[in-house]
Amino acid sequence: MAEGSKDQAAVVGTTDPEEDSPNMIVYRKIEDIVTRIQDEKAGGVAIRTVKSFLSKIPSVVSGADIVQWLMKNLSIEDPAEAIHLGSLVAAHGYIFPISDHVLTLKDDGTLYRFQSPYFWPSNCWEPENTDYAIYLCKRTMQNKARLELADYEAENLARLQRAFARKWEFIFMQAEAQVKIDRKKDKAERKILDSQERAFWDVHRPVPGCVNTTEMDIRKCRREKNPHRVKKSVYGVPDDGQSQPSPIHISSQPMRKPTKEDVQKEITFLNTQLDRHCMKVSKVADSLMTYTEQFMEYDPFVSATEPSNPWISDDTSFWDLEASRDPSQQRVKKWGFSLEEALKDPAGRDQFLKFLESEFSSENLRFWLAVQDLKRRPLQDVASRAQEIWQEFLAEGAPSSINLDSHSYERTSQNLKDPGRYSYEDAQEHIFKLMKSDSYARFLRSNIYQDLLLARKKGKSLTGKRLTGLMQSS
Repeated sequence: MAEGSKDQAAVVGTTDPEEDSPNMIVYRKIEDIVTRIQDEKAGGVAIRTVKSFLSKIPSVVSGADIVQWLMKNLSIEDPAEAIHLGSLVAAHGYIFPISDHVLTLKDDGTLYRFQSPYFWPSNCWEPENTDYAIYLCKRTMQNKARLELADYEAENLARLQRAFARKWEFIFMQAEAQVKIDRKKDKAERKILDSQERAFWDVHRPVPGCVNTTEMDIRKCRREKNPHRVKKSVYGVPDDGQSQPSPIHISSQPMRKPTKEDVQKEITFLNTQLDRHCMKVSKVADSLMTYTEQFMEYDPFVSATEPSNPWISDDTSFWDLEASRDPSQQRVKKWGFSLEEALKDPAGRDQFLKFLESEFSSENLRFWLAVQDLKRRPLQDVASRAQEIWQEFLAEGAPSSINLDSHSYERTSQNLKDPGRYSYEDAQEHIFKLMKSDSYARFLRSNIYQDLLLARKKGKSLTGKRLTGLMQSS
């Protein structure tokens, strides 16, 4: 039997040279340590179920237990070295914290769980984005606090939804099918599987700022030598659009050794390409057509204007109407296109400010308008006006304090050490997004806007009288 095993190992060794690759050797060493830690009979760490306030947490160990085992069984004297080794094991996904996405080991009571061998990196995983989309969809379907999406995961889901717009229905169906299968499993088993699956994606789609251990040049060698071993789909989803490698342009000119400047230019170019937002031409065309149709009636060169077109006549009544504080039905309707359009119109700004005052949040718009005014101030007045804005809206105990996130607040306070017209750019952008996502939507549903819109739709009411007055006075 032993001889048969040796012969089988020899066959594997001759047919799969990847087993001798550097990263695979590291994986085998880590897996040997992890196997020994889990073997309680041979002096491993006791895997237990911990009782919390209202539930039980199955199959966990504490970080302190793992550190102690590493020091005792691997002859490590320095606890810092044991923590470092344990963090390397965690970074590759063999152990993971049950309450955090950051794969590191802590020498305390933090609870950890061992990864299933199915998800070990030695299985040559290179999961597709479609699998990641299925996983995130599954998380949104399960109403549990421990499965809520983190901010970066929600952003990734939105990005994937745009990228896979044509096949999103298929992805959603796959996620629903996976959820139905999971619900049939035992509750404790489902908890363990959910955490193991989450840890797998924390390795392959890590938290921003964490080291991605899967980004290694050695993986390219694996693909070239053994493409049949690479596992791309976690859920068995067929990839209908097999991506082919781009053709390599071979220059006829003799190759020269790249200089430092050449490498720097290439890095800059690649960084630019990574940041570039790509969109299909069909979507761009649809957006352009929608925009054109929406604004067509506001273009005096395309649609007839009342009382006359000032661009082709000497009558400026149209411009006078547009600048008046009593808006026409067309202008009120335009405020509903976007917050930008509402703030462009003086009457729209007034009505939006009136609505914010009724909600006791007018300081947001007043801050935004103050920053807009700052950008147009003479240079000699900028520094003093910037300090006034700070004292009114951002200083401790400010009379009209606004709600800023910590990042924008720190950037703004740093900018004010050398104040300029754009010192409040980050804060202004944050407040604008806040108004756009929250207050603006309520403004469109409010009685203030709806009554104004309905009043302008009744006959020609005030607009007709105003037109008649302007025509007579001219």
